[in-house]
Amino acid sequence: MTPKKIAQTAIAKMNKKIKDEIFLIIQNDRELMYEYLRAVKANGFNTVDQQIAKEIKKAYSFVNINERENNPSCTLIQSHQKFE
Repeated sequence: MTPKKIAQTAIAKMNKKIKDEIFLIIQNDRELMYEYLRAVKANGFNTVDQQIAKEIKKAYSFVNINERENNPSCTLIQSHQKFE
């Protein structure tokens, strides 16, 4: 594996961790969780998760790699969008 590929792989793993951590913050914060559930009731899980993921992507300049995360730590993540 080249140094570039090693770095890209490590960065992709970190990006997944960042997304998961942000959803964990929502899950573990009573006020944010309340607002999340209200948004889900109004818009559905996929829409809310996708909009949150879009904001994470924008905040960290992630690139969508059109794959799904299969084992997120956070139970809130429904759409499991992966980023690079």
